[in-house]
Amino acid sequence: MARSARIGRKGRHIKKEADLDITSFMNLMIVLVPVLLMMMVFSRITVLELALPQLSDASEINIDEKDQRLELVVRAEKISVYYPQGYLVEELPVTEQGYDYPALQMVLRQIKQTLTNKSIDKKAATLLLEEDIPYQVIVALMDTTRSYQDVLIASVVDAELFPEISLGDAPVIDKTTQGNAKNSAAGSQP
Repeated sequence: MARSARIGRKGRHIKKEADLDITSFMNLMIVLVPVLLMMMVFSRITVLELALPQLSDASEINIDEKDQRLELVVRAEKISVYYPQGYLVEELPVTEQGYDYPALQMVLRQIKQTLTNKSIDKKAATLLLEEDIPYQVIVALMDTTRSYQDVLIASVVDAELFPEISLGDAPVIDKTTQGNAKNSAAGSQP
């Protein structure tokens, strides 16, 4: 008899199904979804388009003016603007505030105006950079070279300068040759 009572007790216990309480999970989702949506705005990716410089044949002596390149040689102490390549237009030394972007933009505007007056539509420029130029400086130079803000009929618009930008390495300056030239110039003076 004792044995049958135990079986009976086990048979009487009916398991109840557990209720799922998802209110705390729903509260978490209500807070988490707007936060994630707000953060998506800040994780936007911006793409800067670059063009690779074209290889030129050294045997070409007579280059058509439309094929000549605008070069900006960026060094730690100055920016040199060459147009056509090899002919210095202007050197802009670094100031206490850093590179002089407004002066660079004025030089580029003058070159663009000269080319427009000759009916030449040049859009390409090459930035030749030294090794240790910071990334922010490169981006600022690209923005300065690409366009400038101008007023047109009571509204500010972005006017095009040279939007097709190529990057390259600046020519290496041989410091031993410069030192010998300075020493020989100093030694020849009376």
